[in-house]
Amino acid sequence: AEAHLYTIIKIARDEDLKEQTGKDIYFDLVDHEKVRSFRIQKQLPFSTFKEEVAKEYGIPVQFQRFWLWAKRQNHTYRPNRPLNPHEEMQSVGQLREISNKAQNAELKLFLEVEFGLDLQPLPPPEKSKEDILLFFKLYNPEKEVLCFVGRLFVKALGKPSDILRKLTEMAGFTPDEEIELYEEIKFEPNVMCEHIDKKLTFRASQLEDGDIVCFQKSPKADSGTQVRYPDIPSFLEYVHNRQVVHFRSLEKPKDDEFCLELSKLHTYDDVVERVARQLGLDDPAKIRLTSHNCYSQQPKPQPIRYQGVEHLLDMLVHYNQTSDILYYEVLDIPLPELQFLKTLKVAFHHATKEEVVIHSIRLPKNSTIADVIIDLKTKVDLSSPTAELRVLEVFYHKIYKIFPLHEKIENINDQYWTLRAEEVPEEEKNPSQHDRLIHVYHFTKDPLQNQSRFRILEILFFLLSVKVRL
Repeated sequence: AEAHLYTIIKIARDEDLKEQTGKDIYFDLVDHEKVRSFRIQKQLPFSTFKEEVAKEYGIPVQFQRFWLWAKRQNHTYRPNRPLNPHEEMQSVGQLREISNKAQNAELKLFLEVEFGLDLQPLPPPEKSKEDILLFFKLYNPEKEVLCFVGRLFVKALGKPSDILRKLTEMAGFTPDEEIELYEEIKFEPNVMCEHIDKKLTFRASQLEDGDIVCFQKSPKADSGTQVRYPDIPSFLEYVHNRQVVHFRSLEKPKDDEFCLELSKLHTYDDVVERVARQLGLDDPAKIRLTSHNCYSQQPKPQPIRYQGVEHLLDMLVHYNQTSDILYYEVLDIPLPELQFLKTLKVAFHHATKEEVVIHSIRLPKNSTIADVIIDLKTKVDLSSPTAELRVLEVFYHKIYKIFPLHEKIENINDQYWTLRAEEVPEEEKNPSQHDRLIHVYHFTKDPLQNQSRFRILEILFFLLSVKVRL
């Protein structure tokens, strides 16, 4: 009931940036959901809140400087400017409104604390419009590691060459190590990370408070070391598109079989090649994939056609949601060949045996029901060598159709309908034009249920109605 009297203040510190960068996050500076939060009365003076921060972190009030965060036009979120003395005299609620007009919004702050060589806190340095606060990340191509190493104030008219010695110290490099600098600009919808010319001023490079500079050792052409991502832009591109996919057998759609780290930009061929390698399969073309339905949490009804999508991301997107699940099958023939074939499941009912056997009939898509019957005859025992077969379309134990021999199989749906094959009884082989086949639907009263309830039996057949002349 009193929630409207309080606001949440989230404080990000250098320690949070070091802890999260390269583990929880790679882009921007911090995940505010994982920093220390304070529930503070809106009427509390901000100066009093600073005393609580002093108790929490052991940083005396006079050594604290707080920065407001701002969301930029490119959707990044950076420290924008320090609070001025007038703002620090206001209440927590007033400050929150300065930071964010939205009702019930949180107040997000960056706590700047400077330390001396003795690791004791120092008063914040004077900041003029010519001073720019930059944050620095270090990239190691051999280890594929990106980490936050610190921040510096630079002069707008200064150049990167002025701070190279400080950067090598922060990185633990030798003072004469050549380094390359890049500005991390944005990461949505695409990564933008541009090289910084060390000869230009920071102002000429359009750097401002809260900007992120990533740096690394200058790549050496003769190093002989093979690395996957030699520079920061290529590494950030990799991280941005990295996708762990959980693969499940289509036969066991509830259980993960294995996981692979892939790229959203991987092609269809890249993905099936990785799956085949994981399964120890020589021919990736024998892998068939099926996408995941995010709503039903089931495989989609239709598999992905051979090279039917361009990238992995296309396989994972379902309407406006992105899944991390794919289903796979290992086929007995390559998928490109299979796609020109049609597989039908046909239930064969023997004339004298009760056992029903399901047969998979695989034929070219332009085949007919006559071809299905020819193939089926090679797989079943007939009551006599001259027995004729017919194929019926059945749904819920009712006969809906006798397929004509010339019907093409391409559009027959055996997922919805049941295909039933049976021998044609002798008396039905040559009916006259006056005879009629009656579809028989077999049911009985269910003794366990109300007398008006009926139970359907699986016995179905045709009854020949013969017109007799008197």
